[in-house]
Amino acid sequence: MEGSGTLRYPLFLIFARTMRSIFRSIWIAVIVLCLYSCESKGGSIIPPPGNVQLVRSRIGTVYLDLLQPVSEIPVDRNIVIEFSNVLDTTAVRNSILLKKDGIVRVAVNVSYMDENRTVVLIPLKNLDHLADYTLEITSSLKGINSETFPGLTYHFKTINGKLTISKITLNGQSFMPPDVPVNVSRTSVTIVIDFSEALDPSIYKSSIVFSGPSVPEMVLSDGNMKVTLTDFGTLDHYKRFNLTVSDKLKAQNGFDFEGFENSFYTVLDSSFKFPLLTDEELLELVQRQTFRYFYDFAHPASGMARERNTSGDVVTTGGTGFGIMALIVGMERGYITRIQGLALMEKVLGFLETCDRFHGVWPHWLNGANGKTVPFSLQDDGGDLVETSFLIQGLLSLRQYLDPAIPGEQTLINRINMLYNTVEFDFFTQGLNALYWHWSPNYGFQMNMVLRGYNETLICYVLGAGSQTHTISRDTYRYGYMNNGSILNGNIYYGIKLPMGGPYGGPLFFTHYSFLGLDPRGLKDGYVNYWEQNIAHALINWKYCEENPLNYIGYSADCWGLTASDNQSWYSAHSPTNDLGVISPTAAVASIPYTPEQSLAAIRHFYYMLGDRLWGPYGFYDAFNITSGWWGTSNIAIDQGPMVVMIENYRTGLLWDLFMSCPEVQNGLRKLEFQK
Repeated sequence: MEGSGTLRYPLFLIFARTMRSIFRSIWIAVIVLCLYSCESKGGSIIPPPGNVQLVRSRIGTVYLDLLQPVSEIPVDRNIVIEFSNVLDTTAVRNSILLKKDGIVRVAVNVSYMDENRTVVLIPLKNLDHLADYTLEITSSLKGINSETFPGLTYHFKTINGKLTISKITLNGQSFMPPDVPVNVSRTSVTIVIDFSEALDPSIYKSSIVFSGPSVPEMVLSDGNMKVTLTDFGTLDHYKRFNLTVSDKLKAQNGFDFEGFENSFYTVLDSSFKFPLLTDEELLELVQRQTFRYFYDFAHPASGMARERNTSGDVVTTGGTGFGIMALIVGMERGYITRIQGLALMEKVLGFLETCDRFHGVWPHWLNGANGKTVPFSLQDDGGDLVETSFLIQGLLSLRQYLDPAIPGEQTLINRINMLYNTVEFDFFTQGLNALYWHWSPNYGFQMNMVLRGYNETLICYVLGAGSQTHTISRDTYRYGYMNNGSILNGNIYYGIKLPMGGPYGGPLFFTHYSFLGLDPRGLKDGYVNYWEQNIAHALINWKYCEENPLNYIGYSADCWGLTASDNQSWYSAHSPTNDLGVISPTAAVASIPYTPEQSLAAIRHFYYMLGDRLWGPYGFYDAFNITSGWWGTSNIAIDQGPMVVMIENYRTGLLWDLFMSCPEVQNGLRKLEFQK
């Protein structure tokens, strides 16, 4: 190659260098692609260059869907559209279009958030109800760097409108819940309903229902937006009436109605339902009529008191004890002869001697036809010491009423003694310092209910301590019923000091059941004076009803009394701390020894004012609740008995005198260190 003046390379070397450059370029391209792929898989979404990316769109809190129309969209919310790019705001207004039925453009204001990545459309007025709309985002939308958008369209439907009641009045006063008119005229009622939309005149009447005896006249006015109801007829007194506007009602424009319901109460008819009697005559009538429950309605086979006026063959042990005491009143006052009364007692004693007993203790309920136990509950299928004690209280009172000089009556006395002496009070202590309520042949003492005051079970301890065959100790009373004094109260309610028991004293039967025979006058132990206790308890119950803190209809100084009774649902131990709006006549009537003035006022009210609903063949019905519109028609033995007995104790002290004359009762009280 010398002499040529130029360095020359062979052709194959030139070709090799060229190919090497080509391969180098290919490898660089592959590496770049790999790096791009790895970055994409690492989680950061890098949009294709030049495109605007839509993130999501919502109206209020409801998100729109590109794949299908969305319904139930609110009419009063803004539209929020989120993008991943910063937008060119000069192009937005004409690029995002809200249209009704896909044709009519809806006027909106536009604002921006998130550094112009989010667009907010603010309609100048609410959208139409139950209408179809489109949200179009056209391809003219641009990013700040001229990125493009392919264009898309959402479809949605708004919710239906609401027909509402803007105002409703009854005789000029508000009838809009929670307002509930009371003391409404029985003969002059006008209800005016103002609606937010016009009603269809041809169909609106079928949606407005009144619970009264006749259909009121209905008139539309004010552009079919006002309904006036008149001519309700003559309404029953002291009764709850309901007005219902069905949710089937629709406005003329198709708007839905959620429904309406409210009640009002008519005024009490203050005319007497029965002729006026003297107070003594009225008390005599209540005793005589109520006594019939235990004599006329006694179970035909056993003579026992039926649990209630609908219980068929189910008879009650404790209620029979109350009934025996009522039977004494009936014989003493001449409602029946002594021969009639003792004939019934022959039947009762024969049944009690042969029916189911458990350690001498009777069950709560029995079948009056065959003497078999009727379980009170699953595990309560054996002896019930409390119900048995109520029964023994009645039997001992009758024993003291009988004349041992008459051979037939002496036989009854002996049979009663035998029944009392076989009650194993000591067995029901389980060897502990307390009495227990139940024992079952199948479950033993599993219910494990201690007879602990303050409640109706004091009589169990007195009878147990006085038993000559199965006695209990004073410590059983001290640590069982009194719980070593922890059941004392001492608080003031309505200015009245309550010596013992829970807040406000509890249901009033606590002051009745044990004290049908046990005379509380001057009765005290180391803890409490029972006469003061019972008076305070009854007065607090009366005062609570007079104050009526829960605003129930009918409560007053003349209409009071909370105790265990039926109610609109079934049964409950009503009290100031368990107030369901239920007044039980037995509560006030049987409290007459403690609150004579207040109880007589209640008796007059129940008989003269409410007697057309409350007075039946066996005296006052069990309970009523004016607020719920419920008037009971039942009679229950344990509620009827105390009325007869406690009225008699108020009038003559007969049952107190009889029971307290029992040597066993006096011995029991002394053993428990009571003073009288």
